[in-house]
Formats: sequence, C-alpha cells, structure tokens
Amino acid sequence: MKKLFFLALFLCVSFVSFSQTNSQVKYQQDYYKPSTGSYVEGHYKTKTNNTNVDNYSTTGNVNPYTNAAGSKAIDYSTQANNYGSDKTIYTGSQGGQYYINSNGNKTFVPKRN
Repeated sequence: MKKLFFLALFLCVSFVSFSQTNSQVKYQQDYYKPSTGSYVEGHYKTKTNNTNVDNYSTTGNVNPYTNAAGSKAIDYSTQANNYGSDKTIYTGSQGGQYYINSNGNKTFVPKRN
C-alpha cells in the first residue's frame, strides 16, 4: 500500500512538473472586433510572455477550460519557419514577427530563429 501511495505521488508531481502550459491565466472579457464586426465570447487565456510554447492554442497543449487541443505552430519549430516563405520577416517592438502582405498590411507569423 505504501509503494502504491508513493507511486501515485510521484506520478502527480511528474505531471505537474512536465506540464507545458503557462500557469498564469486571465479571463478575457467578451468584445466586438472593430475590424470585422464579429463578436468574441469571453474566455480564459494564458498571460502574454516571450513565447507561444506554453499557450493553450499551441500544438501539443490543451485548454483545460474547453478541452480544445492547440493547433498553432510552436515558435522556432520547422512548421513556424515555413510561414512567410520568400518574404522579409520583421520583428516588432514587443517581439512579434510579421511580413508585409500584398495589401501593405502586417501579417503576423510564429517566431523564427
């Protein structure tokens, strides 16, 4: 029984230690997007930091509030490097990366090396 308890404790600690998502979460109030006029429902999201590796929306992570699997490419991954092919990639003042599309607008892409 004692061994079973320590095994369960080890598994719980391991799960928490290897969790990939950001533990700092905030609630985003619902709002209207002026650019599209669409309504965005309120939702929980990870607080902004320097990477998307620990975001709920990133591949390999799951949003615990909705059980939705992430689908965005991980920063610095092979998949991320394919975005914006043949374009000059710029880095903004807050670290976001983008290229200028054919309409002259910024198109943001996952970070590259």
